[in-house]
Amino acid sequence: MDFTFTEEQQAAAEAARGVFAGVAPDAVPSPALTPGAVADTFDRPLWGRLADADLLSLLLAEEYGGAGLDAVALCQVLRASAKVLARVPLLENSAAAAVVQSYGGPELKADLLTRAGRGELVLTVAAHGRTGHDPAELATTARRDDTGWLLDGVQTAVPWAYDADLVVVPARTEADLTVLALVPREAAGVSLAEQFSTSGERLGELRLESVRLTQRDVIDTEGAWEWLRELLATGTCALALGLGERVLAMTSEYASKREQFGHPIATFQAVAVQSADRYIDLRAMEATLWQAAWRITSGAPGALPASGDVAVAKIWAAEGVRRIVQTAQHLHGGFGADVDYPLHRYHAWAKHLELALGPAAAHEEALGDLLAAHPLA
Repeated sequence: MDFTFTEEQQAAAEAARGVFAGVAPDAVPSPALTPGAVADTFDRPLWGRLADADLLSLLLAEEYGGAGLDAVALCQVLRASAKVLARVPLLENSAAAAVVQSYGGPELKADLLTRAGRGELVLTVAAHGRTGHDPAELATTARRDDTGWLLDGVQTAVPWAYDADLVVVPARTEADLTVLALVPREAAGVSLAEQFSTSGERLGELRLESVRLTQRDVIDTEGAWEWLRELLATGTCALALGLGERVLAMTSEYASKREQFGHPIATFQAVAVQSADRYIDLRAMEATLWQAAWRITSGAPGALPASGDVAVAKIWAAEGVRRIVQTAQHLHGGFGADVDYPLHRYHAWAKHLELALGPAAAHEEALGDLLAAHPLA
């Protein structure tokens, strides 16, 4: 078996490293010192560079100006973006465009995909439900009539909600089916209330009151929401992996220079053991990430559905990234809490990623349900 990445996937990773090379993790005010959002919008210049490098259209087919690559390539780019805390809606925009390409109608695809791949249209996804704990599709209702659809409900913690042109909203119909509605941010009946992440980024509570959409703007194909949710969760794992790798590298560099009793603290057994444990976390995060990305890309059968691999990856990502930043703070001592040093920013982002799309406990429960429904031989 060959576990190496393809040339195209490696090329995407190399291009991403080039684009992110000049990004400073502390380019915006510290979330520890800012009562509201650290910035009014995302990093627009970086967004333009990503578009110029064709990294916003990785998952799109050639007919829409894309590279026709897969979730593995996207995760490579996301991994690189997290190492510098890139403030762009890369995951949400890419995932939303991909679900439109896979499940949307011809008119919708023709209208949105090329512009989304060029960065001219920004897409995001409401995936956290009303409270952040209940299923997102149950937080919004969709009713169909002779002229289209009517949507009502509330979605919390929508990333980049104030910057996106369209928000992909999962909603439940009277027939107990889930549809995906592409809601314009400026549509009648749409309102936003500010929320803030631990990372200092502005989120939005999205309220929908009798929002009317045409049939073209609603994807009612079975399985579309489940596929989108799995792609978002896998992408979040890639972000956690990249962040964890950068934090462990920072810790290694610091421990090799910081001396006590005339020796670098990296030579102390207690420090070395903790660092080794975190390295094991990273390798487990990486292995489970690529397993999940491969399953949702290939559609290969397994003992459990692909959602089981995604759940395992998110469990490791949530627990692993939390342990990595906690150990880093501990080994850095007071220096790690200095707001002039970027480690505290990585800690804040790690907490957001740990809880995004559900903490480890939520995915452990989902995995348990899958094991009960698909008992292993």
